[in-house]
Amino acid sequence: MKSNAANSCPLTPLGFLERTATVYGDCLSVIYHRTVFTWSQTLRRCLRLASSLSSLGISRGDVVSVLAPNVPAMYEMHFGVPMSGAILNTINLRLDARTISVLLHHSDSKLVFVDPLSLPLLRDALRLLPRSHQPPRVVPIEDPYEENAKSSDLSAAGCGLTYEKLIEMGDPEFKWVRPKSEWDPMVLNYTSGTTSAPKGVVHCHRGLYIVTVDSLIDWSVPKRPVYLWTLPMFHANGWSYPWGIAAAGGTNVCLRRFDAATIYSALATHRVTHMCGAPVVLNMLANAPDSARKPLPCPVQILTAGAPPPAAVLHQVEALGFSVGHGYGLTETGGMALSCAWKAEWDRLTAAERARLKARQGVRTLAMTDIDVIDRATGQSVRRDGATMGEIVLRGGYVMLGYLKDKEGTNRAVRPDGWFYTGDVGVMHADGYVEIKDRSKDVIISGGENVSSVEVESVLYGHPAVNEAAVVARPDKYWGETTCAFVSMKEGVAAPPTEAEVIAWCRDRMPHYMAPKTVVLRPELPKTSTGKIQKYLLREMAKAMGSSRPSRM
Repeated sequence: MKSNAANSCPLTPLGFLERTATVYGDCLSVIYHRTVFTWSQTLRRCLRLASSLSSLGISRGDVVSVLAPNVPAMYEMHFGVPMSGAILNTINLRLDARTISVLLHHSDSKLVFVDPLSLPLLRDALRLLPRSHQPPRVVPIEDPYEENAKSSDLSAAGCGLTYEKLIEMGDPEFKWVRPKSEWDPMVLNYTSGTTSAPKGVVHCHRGLYIVTVDSLIDWSVPKRPVYLWTLPMFHANGWSYPWGIAAAGGTNVCLRRFDAATIYSALATHRVTHMCGAPVVLNMLANAPDSARKPLPCPVQILTAGAPPPAAVLHQVEALGFSVGHGYGLTETGGMALSCAWKAEWDRLTAAERARLKARQGVRTLAMTDIDVIDRATGQSVRRDGATMGEIVLRGGYVMLGYLKDKEGTNRAVRPDGWFYTGDVGVMHADGYVEIKDRSKDVIISGGENVSSVEVESVLYGHPAVNEAAVVARPDKYWGETTCAFVSMKEGVAAPPTEAEVIAWCRDRMPHYMAPKTVVLRPELPKTSTGKIQKYLLREMAKAMGSSRPSRM
């Protein structure tokens, strides 16, 4: 017995849309201000988009980019672009023109959809392309709710074409371009920019199908959820949930921009059941003023990842009535690879202990074949003692195909021993749960001792006045490196602590060699659009300070 034509059809998440349009055709698919679509309308719009792209000459394997926030067009492109056979490339809105130019050149993008508010940024990026490079075609996306987006300007920018005109031109009965192989590329995502050298991560139809189904099972997503888009879709394709919410027949509530008041209002108005976000979103909800908060009309599940969430923040958010799930993934996995699977007996623990356990990244999801924490020198598994640090490695069906045009980088990450090396440093607890301690480049080596910046940050977040905290290494002539903490304070604190008081507070709660030797107070810490603190910028600031002054440890 072997595979045959009936049992070896290429796996792709694009087919979820057709099924959902049949089952939930009259149910709401997308809500954006007063714009509302049903699933049957969304299917037709995506087919029209795919049809128009094909008529413009976009063909199998071409890259189509998009520079847009969480608006309906962005959602539709997760289906419509690959339905034309093209590869979808979503670009981070907060990148500068130089970086966007580099990405467009590197990806050989043939066409760029652009939000009206990002049009000046894209124009600057296109001017920076090499003269020998054929620039991509530009198609602006209309937004009737933005005063600065004049339709005449957009039409001129797109040489007469706009997103909605493409939808109008397209064939709603278009026979979409199915992958020849499930290993065909479907998306191209550049790493999110917590380091200064983004890489092009390529995922195939098969991998995205697996991670989408896996994510729905792991989060126990029911049929017809109401999902609030606080997580940017350009960040690892919204952790696979554009396809996942379609599979579940849910409703996508789109937000161009948001603050705490906007989120609470959307939760109440639309009876939201699910949302995702980096820990910065949890922090926003926990520290929202009373005037911004509204009662939750129904239970809200929040899935967080992107950085280890401080236990203190988890505790605060759950006290407000949210149910927080925690996972771990990378651009290279397209979604969650680990999740902190909850055990019923943990419900009997104290709130502080529950938050500490939930802050761990957890165990492999069902579809991730294997995970481990290994000693990088020996290649052997570290002790399961919750203390011995090593690199987290993964293997499974939704690990990336590789880095675009970067064989050397791919070979460093995906090695002959069958593991994908994440670059994240963690420990394995006795119960088999993994906990991240740092990125490998963020471990501080002070006087020969390894200091986990995450552990120091966790203590800092326990200070009642601290809003944000990030810890990096500062050069030191004697110790090699010392701990440098960048901290922002909560608004409305009557008497914010001084740098010296923060240092003293930390020294009372951790070994002195780990405690910050330098504290820098700032109004806000630099972050990516997904809420990750940009530590590479802070490392540069700390390096520019020069060597720490001699002091006791």
